Amino acid sequence: MTNEFINHRLQPTGKKLKNLFAKLKPIQIIGNEDITISNMQFDSRKVVEKNTLYVAQKGTQADGHQFINQAIANGATAIVCEVIPEIIAENCTYIQVQNSAVALGELAAAFYDFPSQNITLVGITGTNGKTTTATLLQSLFMSLGYPTGLISTIVNKINHIEIPSTHTTPDALSLNQLLNDMVHAGCQFCFMEVSSHAIVQQRIAGLHFSGGIFSNITHDHLDFHKTFMNYIKAKQQFFEMLPKNAFVLTNIDDKNGKVMVQSAKAKIYTYSLRTGADFKGKITDNSFEGLTCEFNGNEVYLKLCGKFNAYNLLAIYGTALLLGMKEDEVLLAMSKLESANGRFQVIRDGKNRTFIVDYAHTPDALKNVLSTIKDITQNSAEVITVVGCGGDRDALKRPVMAEVACNFSNKVILTSDNPRTEDPNKILSDMETGVPVAYKQNVLIIENRREAIKTAFHLLPENGVLLIAGKGHETYQEINGIKHHFDDREEIELKIEN
Repeated sequence: MTNEFINHRLQPTGKKLKNLFAKLKPIQIIGNEDITISNMQFDSRKVVEKNTLYVAQKGTQADGHQFINQAIANGATAIVCEVIPEIIAENCTYIQVQNSAVALGELAAAFYDFPSQNITLVGITGTNGKTTTATLLQSLFMSLGYPTGLISTIVNKINHIEIPSTHTTPDALSLNQLLNDMVHAGCQFCFMEVSSHAIVQQRIAGLHFSGGIFSNITHDHLDFHKTFMNYIKAKQQFFEMLPKNAFVLTNIDDKNGKVMVQSAKAKIYTYSLRTGADFKGKITDNSFEGLTCEFNGNEVYLKLCGKFNAYNLLAIYGTALLLGMKEDEVLLAMSKLESANGRFQVIRDGKNRTFIVDYAHTPDALKNVLSTIKDITQNSAEVITVVGCGGDRDALKRPVMAEVACNFSNKVILTSDNPRTEDPNKILSDMETGVPVAYKQNVLIIENRREAIKTAFHLLPENGVLLIAGKGHETYQEINGIKHHFDDREEIELKIEN
């Protein structure tokens, strides 16, 4: 975000505490409800002025209740908590609630004048495709002449202004502030990735969605959700919270596509490449240059390639029509859309070799990308895959990632990918257990990612395809809490130039 934007960011006017609680039913209130609140925080370290409302949450790392006194010392005059402290401070109001995380969302919405009710907000959830779908929807609506916001893994946007993204879905306070900025910038639409973590942690509590899109679901984030069923239930909660006047657009080619939305109150629509649906797609041509498809019988050329992108684009087409856009204008605008940053980005060199950088970091996403390569080349090109797995994340998928890479590649190089606080060699050892015995001679293990890419570059024959998977848009390697600059695309482009 530019300093100019930060300096001129519209700040909400002070609110009466009792008005912020209009939609909540507190267990009890101790103190004066008639005070004015001019700031809200859930991190006690960010309480720096008087008339601040501090929301104490029980987080995964720390319990905000432990920092109530610190928040009061820093200027907090109202405290939201699940447990009232034994010692009550004078001139401070305490509001006890059932769930502080839910309360934070509701209070943030009220503090910022319910911005999600003043913009058409559409959430996209699923294991794969969220970023591409959200990013391209924002690009599409901007090209159709509508001021539009984006909340995504890669970047947040208010029209053309880019704001750095730290989470797939920001915290409730940041979300409402961002949506408020969009409303005041004249945005009519906002497309937002909704992560399963955000749903469970109530980060989207208090938001009003006009629509929700389900892309697909495969095993991921089991380090957080523990079981696949918990992961499914987390996604279901998003669709269950949508109001009756909203829409749901679900991919019925995914075996959980109907299950995901079975309890939704909103009007349900479907999309499919395989069977009858409200929005039916068909691929007629697929190459590294793009796709030719039929959407509800209309032929359209698209600059993205692969079946997985056909699904993303079909969801975009359906969403645009459900939001009242004209079909002919949508199809024309879609034909001009470019791939999202780090998503199946194609680079070529003078030897007719193809290099693909993709964010694929789940077994299913990796399989989709490699299957697309096989389809496009008709299995005639040698394929080398460079892939790793992140540290401090779901370890169960590590051997599966290696196995998928081996099943669809001629050679595989296992390497480092954001080891974070873990030993990268331990991660590689976990991955190696998934390598089929008969394939071991075709696998190299090179912990240094730069060396791995360099080796793959020199091994790749004429007409071959090199997939560098896992990091996509990321421009760093996170090692022991430090982010070191590293960009897969840069690495390849430097090799080609030299």
